[in-house]
Amino acid sequence: MKRVMINAYQVGLVFKKGAFSRMLKAGTYWLWPSEAMLVYELTKPFTAPCELNILLQDVDVKEALQLVEVRDNEIVLQYENGLLKQVLTSGRYTFWNSVIQYAFIRADISKIWITEMIDRATLLSKQVAPYVRMFNVENAEKALLFIDGRFDRVLDSGVYYWWKNNISIQVGKVDIRQQQLEIAGQEILTRDKAALRLNAWAQYKVLDIEKALLRNKEYDKQLYTAFQLALREYICGLGFDELLEKKDAISAWVVQKVSDAATVLGVQVVGFGIRDIILPGDVKEIMNQVLIAEKKAQANIIMRREETASTRSLLNTAKLMEDNPMLLKLKEMEYVEKIAEKINNISVSGNGVLIDQLRQIFIAQK
Repeated sequence: MKRVMINAYQVGLVFKKGAFSRMLKAGTYWLWPSEAMLVYELTKPFTAPCELNILLQDVDVKEALQLVEVRDNEIVLQYENGLLKQVLTSGRYTFWNSVIQYAFIRADISKIWITEMIDRATLLSKQVAPYVRMFNVENAEKALLFIDGRFDRVLDSGVYYWWKNNISIQVGKVDIRQQQLEIAGQEILTRDKAALRLNAWAQYKVLDIEKALLRNKEYDKQLYTAFQLALREYICGLGFDELLEKKDAISAWVVQKVSDAATVLGVQVVGFGIRDIILPGDVKEIMNQVLIAEKKAQANIIMRREETASTRSLLNTAKLMEDNPMLLKLKEMEYVEKIAEKINNISVSGNGVLIDQLRQIFIAQK
């Protein structure tokens, strides 16, 4: 016989001639020469040296072990003393019932949604992350979820986690903020065959994401076409001069025209405007000539009006002076004063007649 000793937090499995015989706990034992013993640490997971079912037939072994069976469509999160230790995939695992506190969370990964009580930090940990797929819908977005090609639901803003498996998941997102559409380089003929090029803009918001993505393909391109056709319809129905007179009414007409088509697309039209109207070179030259002629005509009218007013004023002044000699004398003195302001020195030569004339001009007659 041989003497063996099993320390604390250890167990021994005794095999007789290769067959399992019994389990021994901490202590000192004697074994027959035909017997052999394997010692296991209770603080470590147990790996069976033979068929596990044979060992579990022993009552002591069955009570000393925790058996965790993981099916093909499952994973099990193993915790030791409250901390995540590892992720168990399909198979059978055994752990000793000892001083280490084991806990297990079983998850069915054959489904899409994660319904198990697993926090976000655990889902993002390096052990669990390979089994999880994540999708983020921003605050200004909405999304449609398609599972195996079928529409499932509308996703509001947030972070979504699903189990990673062979089920196909697709997500279509839409920005629900106000967006701007540029409608540039539209070459259109007016009713009188004047070729114009217009640049316009439109603002819109997506209100119904199901209509926009599920019932329509490329809703933004369809909206662009609707604005383009409405703009052409309005321009083609007016002559060039008429268009210039009614250009301020284009925006309201186009918005009203496009509203019904936008509703079908799940979109609300917020605004529309013409950025600029570009005329062909020859038309632009003619317009400039017309404008110059109009301005010249206006300038001539203003000049004639001012000349008439000036002549009428002179006529009225002359009539007043004719009726009032004193007023004429005051006017003469006013002119002499203006002349004197520009003269520093006056040199007079001649006989006394010139001096008398100047005296008569500057000295009032009594």
